[in-house]
Amino acid sequence: MPQIFKIGSYWAYFWANENGSLGPVHVHVAEGAPSTNATKVWITKVGKCLLYNNNFQIPNCVLRNILRVIEARSVEVLDK
Repeated sequence: MPQIFKIGSYWAYFWANENGSLGPVHVHVAEGAPSTNATKVWITKVGKCLLYNNNFQIPNCVLRNILRVIEARSVEVLDK
């Protein structure tokens, strides 16, 4: 599972071959080690973020910042 970048104490990463997923490009976000209960963020073709779930229960003020960073670095994510 490649880690893409770190945002404070949270990592944005994706799972390789995630259940043959054909859904939108997305990253998982968790604090510390990757988690099966991570928050999932979809990234649109134009680089905008859509929160799919907040399973990791990241506080809203922190989550807003994480979403801004992911949007700002969406080209990097989409290139992977």
